[in-house]
Amino acid sequence: MQSVMVSNRFILGIVAFSVSFGLSLVPSWDFNKAFITGVITVLATYTAALFVDKRRRNHEMLVLGSLRKRIKEMEGLKFRIVREINQIEEHRSLLYAESKQLQNQVTECRNQRDSLNRELSTFAGQRKQLDAEINNLKTELYNLDKSKIELNNSFSTLTAEKRRLELNYNTSRAEITQLQTQICELQQEKRELESNLTLLGRLKPQLEEKLHELRIKIQELETEATKENQLLVATTNARANIEASLNSFQTQIVSQKVELNHLQEQITLLQEERDLLQNQVWELLQQVETINPPETLPEDAQRDNLELFTFSELIEPLELINTQVDISENLPDEWNNFLEKLPGHEMQVLKAIVEQDNPKIAIKQIAEANITMPNLLIDSINERASDTIGELIIEPNLDIPEVYQEHITNVRKMIEMYEILVARHASSN
Repeated sequence: MQSVMVSNRFILGIVAFSVSFGLSLVPSWDFNKAFITGVITVLATYTAALFVDKRRRNHEMLVLGSLRKRIKEMEGLKFRIVREINQIEEHRSLLYAESKQLQNQVTECRNQRDSLNRELSTFAGQRKQLDAEINNLKTELYNLDKSKIELNNSFSTLTAEKRRLELNYNTSRAEITQLQTQICELQQEKRELESNLTLLGRLKPQLEEKLHELRIKIQELETEATKENQLLVATTNARANIEASLNSFQTQIVSQKVELNHLQEQITLLQEERDLLQNQVWELLQQVETINPPETLPEDAQRDNLELFTFSELIEPLELINTQVDISENLPDEWNNFLEKLPGHEMQVLKAIVEQDNPKIAIKQIAEANITMPNLLIDSINERASDTIGELIIEPNLDIPEVYQEHITNVRKMIEMYEILVARHASSN
């Protein structure tokens, strides 16, 4: 192989020399130059051949390396295939052993099936017994459901009782707050009494002795107000105890009702004392009127005095002049009774509340004319209404007093009846 390559290279050198020598000799016929050209050509040819041989060898070495690598990969693949074949053989032997075991298990299962069939026949009898027991349990469950319904009913009654107790508790709290508002009103009345005392100080010297008595009574009212404050503190403590323990709720409500009754009695006593004070002041004013001539009174006061008659005072002269007014057809009996008990200035207050948008000025004027206060006039009207009708007719907690809507028609009828009677009384006089 090596000799063939050497001979091929020698032939290639001769051919290259001869061709280059001939081509360079033909144009100039210079042998030296042609010889040098031929030698250079031979050297270039041999270098090119060496370069080509080197590249061919490198390519052959690369191909040889890739072939060796491929041979190694094929040997590794062969090794893996052999290993997988061995694993498959082992798996086949295992599957064969498992098939034997499964056959044994099938025979055992058949034996178990036969035993199970025998046991099923025994279980069928037991099932009948269990069905009978289930029926008994169903009847017991039905009875338990009935008892559950009864327990639910009792629970609902207990919840209703609980709600009722909570409602009583809320009403007691509302009553306590109402007591607080009443005490605040009493304190406001005390302040208004003090302001009225300053007004009374501007009257004639004949009222000084009576003012001294009024101051003594005001001091008594202040002591009673302090007592009521103490009672208020007691009621607040009772309320805290109510919130702390619901078990003693009923007994505390009883005690609170007793205290409420006591407070109401004290309020009635205060109102009676207020009425006495008003009557005494009225008597003093009448004494002053006897001293002063009647022409000194203003025209508005004279007009008001003409209209301030009670209903019972107006009925008697009207009956004397055979005025046929059927009151029972217009008003119920309790409203007729209420109308008979109302004095004229309180009827004027009701008229101002119904007919005017802002009756506070008119009520204040009526109160000053009768030596009293607007709140006391409204409270007096509500007291007379509660005594005769059984309900309040004026909303006491509003800034501008208003008549309840359910009583507005009867109040308007009372006012119309009163105006008719006043007009007829004036015409008869």
